[in-house]
Amino acid sequence: MVVGALALFRRRRSRRRRVVGTPTPHWHDETVNRDRGIVIIPTYNEAQNIELILDRVRACVPQLAVLVVDDDSPDGTGELAAKVASHDSHVQVLHRSEKTGLGDAYLAGFALALQRDYDVIIEMDADGSHLPEQLPRLLDAIGDADLVIGSRWVPGGRVVNWPMRRELLSRGANTYANLMLGVGVHDATAGFRAFRSSTLETIDLTSVRSHGYCFQIDLTRRVADAGLRIAEVPITFVERVYGESKMTGSIVREALVRVTQWGVQHRLRQVRGATAHALERSWGR
Repeated sequence: MVVGALALFRRRRSRRRRVVGTPTPHWHDETVNRDRGIVIIPTYNEAQNIELILDRVRACVPQLAVLVVDDDSPDGTGELAAKVASHDSHVQVLHRSEKTGLGDAYLAGFALALQRDYDVIIEMDADGSHLPEQLPRLLDAIGDADLVIGSRWVPGGRVVNWPMRRELLSRGANTYANLMLGVGVHDATAGFRAFRSSTLETIDLTSVRSHGYCFQIDLTRRVADAGLRIAEVPITFVERVYGESKMTGSIVREALVRVTQWGVQHRLRQVRGATAHALERSWGR
């Protein structure tokens, strides 16, 4: 499935003839159809949450499609989502054969959404942490941005029922990401976000290798490096009531290693750029 998704990205990118990281001004400001959007919800063992979250999403943004990407959940999440889809044409389910990480699930969802020419592609958790009632905030802001992040850490944003260690981990991860990558956002790890489809076609998704929650940092840095517009809107993040968190030590370690690697690469590019600029000035004298 991931191989097929990457192949589709390559075909679409070749057809659109866009250079990664070099957006064209007239395209950058084109109008986006907010009603032509899709909410992608990756799932693994979310049987206690999936039907309720689908009902809430459909009630709050009835004009949008919803795509559940299920990683072969043994608790029957995929079957429950398929039952909802059987009587609601706005709901679709992508059944994957194995659990290979959040990043792979989103890449598969992105590929399907781009294939079907949606204008706005939204990421959202299945566990109720992201409030469907706040989806209109993301849609309102996408008219003036290429990526809208639902942020816990901007004025007006907040978390509910989170243990202190989780809050410290999130704030620390965002501080480190900004120090290393210079992305300039408060909540680079947030998973409640809206992309223009043209944004996903501009950044190089074929080279994405991050699997866990650092996938969100990865996409944020790619959008920032491409010179695209990032907006943050305040949201309320609510700790899940049912099921278990997918956050593990291996996910944290992956994020730490990858952000450090990206940060070193970012600094080297800055040094090379400054050196080249200095040489140009000296030659021009």
